[in-house]
Amino acid sequence: MKAKKALGQHFLIDENLSSSIADALTQIEQYPRILEIGPGKGVLTKYLLNKSAEFQAVELDRDMVSYLTKHYPGIEDKLINIDFLKVDFDKVYDGQEFLLIGNYPYNISTEIIFKMLGKVKLIPEMVGMFQKEVADRIVAPHGSKTYGVTSVLTQAFYTGETLFAVPPQSFNPPPKVNSSVIRLVRKEGKMGCDPKKLRQIVKMTFNQRRKMLRNTLKSIVEDHSLFEDKFFTLRPEQLSVQDFIELTNLIENKNES
Repeated sequence: MKAKKALGQHFLIDENLSSSIADALTQIEQYPRILEIGPGKGVLTKYLLNKSAEFQAVELDRDMVSYLTKHYPGIEDKLINIDFLKVDFDKVYDGQEFLLIGNYPYNISTEIIFKMLGKVKLIPEMVGMFQKEVADRIVAPHGSKTYGVTSVLTQAFYTGETLFAVPPQSFNPPPKVNSSVIRLVRKEGKMGCDPKKLRQIVKMTFNQRRKMLRNTLKSIVEDHSLFEDKFFTLRPEQLSVQDFIELTNLIENKNES
């Protein structure tokens, strides 16, 4: 069965790598429910089925659903045939927490991250294969060229790390880019600021990342005396995630006073 370019399909064919990805989930004992995105021909799925009796997978391609049903007896009731971006996380496991994993379609990988961030309370851990460029952006430290909106908003909720690199020959057909597997583990406790306000501030500053914050945040800072604070002399890539949280509170508190 050929991969469909329109769906961004690149089938993983490296068995050792598939086993390593499945083993990268560290919280399976505490959270036994697993949701796989884009199982394809099931090279990762087979290892996940052995790890969880409460496994489910989201697969948009009906041909892949038929293939999985034929080759993995009993999996039919565990498959959700829908576009992942339309999945209602609250209904997958009736509002219970679950682990997210997959060889993610590269054409929607960033959207997958933002969908996950909308339901942090349900997802304590995520392991995923991404295009290397996207993976680097997600876990980038502040001060780096790849540090941006995705970095800050993901790291506000999760601790991320790159687990291993994946060459193109691990797939069929091989993609024209390198890949990386990353793991995100949810940070416990409250984030410390209004997440909607944080998202607004982060997006505003990185939309003009070469400008200092006193220029990019003029429209939402009511009292411009606040611009005397050191934060406003910096550019967004110079702020850590914690700095952005403190900045969000600073602006909100000043606007409310």
